[in-house]
Amino acid sequence: MLSRYKRIYQKSTLHTFLKKSGIYVLSIVILFVSIGILTTLSPAFRFSSDTITKWTSEVEGSTFLYLFGMENRVFKESYPEDYHMPNISSTLLQIATSIKPRDPRSLLGNELPGFSIFDNKILIAGEGSNYTNMPVESSPPLEDVLEDRHAIVDEDEREQEEKEPTEVTEEDVVFIYNTHNYESFLPHLPEVTDPDLAHHNEVNITKVSERFSQSLANHGIGAITDKTDIMKKLDESGQEYWQSYESSRQVVQDAFANHKNIQYTFDIHRDALGHSETTKEINGESYARIYFVVGKDNASNETNFQLANQLHDLMEEKYPGLSRGVLPQGGAGNNGIYNQDLHENALLLEIGGVENNLDELNRSADALAEVFSEFYWQQAEEVSAD
Repeated sequence: MLSRYKRIYQKSTLHTFLKKSGIYVLSIVILFVSIGILTTLSPAFRFSSDTITKWTSEVEGSTFLYLFGMENRVFKESYPEDYHMPNISSTLLQIATSIKPRDPRSLLGNELPGFSIFDNKILIAGEGSNYTNMPVESSPPLEDVLEDRHAIVDEDEREQEEKEPTEVTEEDVVFIYNTHNYESFLPHLPEVTDPDLAHHNEVNITKVSERFSQSLANHGIGAITDKTDIMKKLDESGQEYWQSYESSRQVVQDAFANHKNIQYTFDIHRDALGHSETTKEINGESYARIYFVVGKDNASNETNFQLANQLHDLMEEKYPGLSRGVLPQGGAGNNGIYNQDLHENALLLEIGGVENNLDELNRSADALAEVFSEFYWQQAEEVSAD
């Protein structure tokens, strides 16, 4: 009887071993067949790296950290104590549908027209900055931008006291330009009430660039302020307003070709949001708030992000609340590069909004120059010490 049970047990064990071995061999065969199919498919039917990137981007970063920790316990030390292993079903749902259960924007952005503009991330949020008041860039027809309008400016209010700097750069190291150079301000356009029509060929954002450049000079930093009329170039070449960055790209490239000592470049804009979102009172005076924008579709944007973060932190120390934060822009429907791929220290600055006046904007330009000069000379001292 014992011998009989022994034979039955051996047969059962052998059957289990063969079954597991068969599954193992079949899995390997399926794996190699799948690899063979994927590598022999025509490129049109293969999974692109963009597709895989999109899938994995829908998965929370903590998921990958947790999986690494299963193999190497060192990673578990970096895993936040208040975090738990993400739910597998939620993760699979995100990969399959791009819907994040805890983020209603992922669902509403696909269903409600225009809601997708809120499907973005704020890298550093300044005081009061959130997804409801991110920068708004209007894109009116070029003929509306070029239309003649009456503008008023009190020249006396814009006078700036010149100072003798203690240190001076030997060359011009900053390049300032305006891709949307006709962006203007409602307080200086008495006949205009529609923010989308707040454009003027003289009283516009270029005034802020000039003020910023002069303020930099007061701090000993040489700057080149570009005077190219981008809107006029678009009109002469038969291009549209949304092609502005294509036109300004050549301007930036020419600047780098003709001025080898340029170390920083700033494209200055104004936001289309209202006064309450773009204004901050500091020491009893009104300032136009500043948003640092970085194109996240630029493959080499890490240095640009670092520069934006450093300037934001310095501004928070000297002028609390003046910075609206650091915003990565890109993805579907956004530029995502802003010519920042041409230089590692390139930023887009949203200074104020359509309802700010030049007094507020000039104060902010002076404050920005003060903050940047402190950053610049500190960097120069570190380089000299090295």
